[in-house]
Amino acid sequence: MLLAVIRGGGDLASGIAVRLFRSGIKVVITELQQPLAVRRAVSFAEAVYSQPVMIEGIKGVLYSSIDGISNMVLDQSIPVIVDTDLSIVQKIKPQIIIDARMRKIESKSALLTEQMLVGIGPGFIAGENCDCVIETKRGPYLGRVYWDGAAEKDSGLPDRVGVFEKERVLRASVDGEIKAFARIGDLLDAGDLIAEIRGMQIKAPFKGILRGIIHEGLKVTKGMKIGDLDPRCDPLLCRLVSDKALSIGGSTLEAILSKENLRKQLND
Repeated sequence: MLLAVIRGGGDLASGIAVRLFRSGIKVVITELQQPLAVRRAVSFAEAVYSQPVMIEGIKGVLYSSIDGISNMVLDQSIPVIVDTDLSIVQKIKPQIIIDARMRKIESKSALLTEQMLVGIGPGFIAGENCDCVIETKRGPYLGRVYWDGAAEKDSGLPDRVGVFEKERVLRASVDGEIKAFARIGDLLDAGDLIAEIRGMQIKAPFKGILRGIIHEGLKVTKGMKIGDLDPRCDPLLCRLVSDKALSIGGSTLEAILSKENLRKQLND
């Protein structure tokens, strides 16, 4: 059996999990006590708040402790566990660790010798703090596997959808607790109220579908991403893993199966 632990359960990590799971690799996802995923409808992190979750036919189930998780990975579901320091690794002995937290800063992870470590996006340098890096920036290099060097640095700009770029990402204007007035999948007109933080209203900047919003009641900081408005107005997009996430998931699968010793273990 081939087993991978994915750090982070956001939409990008979930795209990786879906690709690996469908290819026969068992997956366990580790998350924070209070995940900050925005695209919650396609994030296994949502299992921490409301379980089980279903993403494209795959069930994610929160597991309260490490004990017994070895049996759960044999089930037809993906276990999610709150584990910020990867203590689970010593218990279940995975062959692969995938860091998909997308922190966008240089990772302090050490290059492991027992497990293959795959770094997702900026902050990873192949051969220094991971075995390989997957490029996450859209363009001709998206999804490429680097066995030497690093992914492109974070530009600070979201991917463009239609004519919108920065406008489609909703950010907190102040520190405080978020109160939501709109739900994922709602069709909003420009000016509609989406959320409020300490009395400061966040309104839709244009007509679109609310593709994501972080969990209500979480404490956020000024400038933090709290939502995603999609001008394509297609509610189906709220429930589908993105093309980018699937591309990166396929690249992660490529990286894993490029190792002959791991290929041999896939059907053991």
